[in-house]
Amino acid sequence: MSGDSSAAASRQTPDPRLPVRAGRLLRVKAVWVIPLVVASVVVSVMTALYISSVVNPLSHLRGLPVAVVNQDRGATVGSQHLDVGQQVQAGLLASPQVSSRLRLVVSTLPEAQRAMDRDGLYATLVIPPDFTTNLLTASGLEVADAAAAAAPQIEILANQRAGTVGVNLATGILQPALAVASQQIGKRLTALVPADARTGVTSLFLAHPVTVTTPQYRPLPANTALALSAFYTALLTIMCGFLGATIVNSVVDSALGYATNEIGPRWRQRQPLPINRWQTLLIKWAIVVPLTAVLTALLLAVAAGGLGMDAPSPALLWLYIWLCAASVGAGTIVLFAVAGTYGQLIGLLLFVYAGLASAGGTVPVEALPGFLRTLSYLEPLRQILAGTRSIMYFGARGDAGLTRGTLAASLGLLFWLVVGTAVVKWYDRKRLYRLHPDLLAHVGNAIQDYRTRQATPTPTRPHAGQPPNSEAGPSGPQADN
Repeated sequence: MSGDSSAAASRQTPDPRLPVRAGRLLRVKAVWVIPLVVASVVVSVMTALYISSVVNPLSHLRGLPVAVVNQDRGATVGSQHLDVGQQVQAGLLASPQVSSRLRLVVSTLPEAQRAMDRDGLYATLVIPPDFTTNLLTASGLEVADAAAAAAPQIEILANQRAGTVGVNLATGILQPALAVASQQIGKRLTALVPADARTGVTSLFLAHPVTVTTPQYRPLPANTALALSAFYTALLTIMCGFLGATIVNSVVDSALGYATNEIGPRWRQRQPLPINRWQTLLIKWAIVVPLTAVLTALLLAVAAGGLGMDAPSPALLWLYIWLCAASVGAGTIVLFAVAGTYGQLIGLLLFVYAGLASAGGTVPVEALPGFLRTLSYLEPLRQILAGTRSIMYFGARGDAGLTRGTLAASLGLLFWLVVGTAVVKWYDRKRLYRLHPDLLAHVGNAIQDYRTRQATPTPTRPHAGQPPNSEAGPSGPQADN
């Protein structure tokens, strides 16, 4: 009974060998100030990047590429030749509300289709060959050599593969401009139609004579996440590289004895090994490259094989995203090697937050603020997205972004290898040790002494009233070691 009470008391009484209390550290200003400052900076930057990219894209929209294809042949009514299609084209090009936001490219339909096939246009406005003829015929006017009448309409071919938000921005600007043009065309046609020939139906038609339709150009399959599957794949590729490198950094440092390994209540610290920074970096690089191959393969296996995401050319797509993930993984490892613990935060801001804000995966690059638009040329996520979109939506065409993405990922990988090698070897040359060799030797000696003491049995002290050579009974208190 006394043994049970002693054991219970020992569980309730703090271990005197661990005297530091929480209140003591909570009175240290640095314990409060450093998390407050670092977290505030990260959250502020993250919020500024995210919100500035989506809060008002229309106000930042400049140079969104859209083609104008005017096929209208015009028509003759009486002695007057009209070419309404040319007037609509000229009006759009001269409109500040349109030309200041869209980069209108006058083109032929085959040229525009080739541009949309290589991710060069968000939409193409098509004025059909009989546009003027159909307008005049529908107004009740006689047109020489008129074919069968049809509804006068203009098409906006929406290239959803280039991005749904970009398409919506383009159509959102073109449709109001065409509505104004339709009213102006109606006024001109009204002047040509004799007053006694205007019926109620004719007057209603002349108020808004032009119909605008927005058919999709080469619609995507249903299992492409509304044209966002390439963006999600590119984002997950970034995460494969970043998270893979973070795990590798933690595991290798734990194995080398430079970081702890804590799972639940179990805490473990290995004896630090005498290894320099360069050899440590080589180990991490050697692990992260094949690891990203496995992670990206699992990405596609789950997304395409398990969930049915449309993924044409899966082998090529895997090789491409593996290269991209390896580049990001190598860069993250370098940031850990150069900046230590804060390398993870820097990598998070550089690869993830800044990339999401500037990649053009949701809001097109042409609708981003100037700073983010400039940043997008350097951010890996935009380049990864270009190649991923090319493989998944544009038949893996090099001029649709695959060449650019592959070159950017290769140069990024080379950049991080060169920077990591240069900085880490400079650290070693300057003897900026992670742990000084003298300290490593001292720790090694201390560990050896501890193991020796643990291996040497300590005599059991007898309890009061017990002979020195007797042993405590099974219900008595345990001996101190």
